[in-house]
Amino acid sequence: MSDGRRIKVRVPASTANLGSGFDVLGLALALYNTIEIEATTRGVELTIEGEGAERLRKMGDRSLVLRAARATFDYLGVPAPGLKVHLKNEIPLKRGLGSSATACLGGVIAAAALTGRPLSPDEILRLALPLEGHPDNLTPALVGGLTATSLSERGVRYVKIPIPEAIKVVAVIPDMELGTAEARRALPRQVPLADAVHNVGRAALLVAAMAAGDLSFLDEATRDRLHQPYRAKLIPGMEEVLGAARRAGALAAFLSGAGSTVAALVDRDAEKVGREMAETWARKGMRSQVKVLTVEHEGAKLS
Repeated sequence: MSDGRRIKVRVPASTANLGSGFDVLGLALALYNTIEIEATTRGVELTIEGEGAERLRKMGDRSLVLRAARATFDYLGVPAPGLKVHLKNEIPLKRGLGSSATACLGGVIAAAALTGRPLSPDEILRLALPLEGHPDNLTPALVGGLTATSLSERGVRYVKIPIPEAIKVVAVIPDMELGTAEARRALPRQVPLADAVHNVGRAALLVAAMAAGDLSFLDEATRDRLHQPYRAKLIPGMEEVLGAARRAGALAAFLSGAGSTVAALVDRDAEKVGREMAETWARKGMRSQVKVLTVEHEGAKLS
């Protein structure tokens, strides 16, 4: 591994769950964090611009990017070099858009590229999962598109699901953070059988509707009973924003990951849907920003 070689990885955001597909479904979005890594002999230098820069600088050696890179060097049996790391972040932190997944994947992919020993997708997921913990974010960010994931003794098992080209995602990002751990604590340890059956049916319907290109089922198919009703108390106005999206013509609306972002699937009138959602939150005293995003079909890219 020679000093001075620079690796650049661009990793997309992701929205997980899509309502009914709790901890299973995830969709990659055209909003990106970029990780640049260079091997040096001078220890570790970390610079960051964009979203969360000040907070992430304070993490220093505890940065997910650095931890993922070191785990990769160890896996490959390569002594960890000094590293010069630069992060350019477009994805807000703690908003349910997969920012931590981008850091883990970027660190793994860049470190492997530095050694000249690229890893398979299965190996990348195996290395990133202990650090990030959420395959429904990691997988679409790595391979792109809409994915269904499951954990087994063989690691992360996944399938890419076709998605109609017309679909865009309106992400309305409130001016409040919500950590995944806090959002998890809001969930009950057990749920009624009827609610579990409800979600299994809707998640199956969602996959089938996407594969068939039948957009008429998406609203019903994304309706959830396992996590959104419990997390609503943590996000003031969430239910009203979901309702505003549907009334404005969205195909579906749901909490993005653990939140706090609310996302809508649209095939038209994206700006109108985003405006109605943001204005609904504003009437509740919550500021937000609207991003109209296309689906990222290819996933993480080296350059």
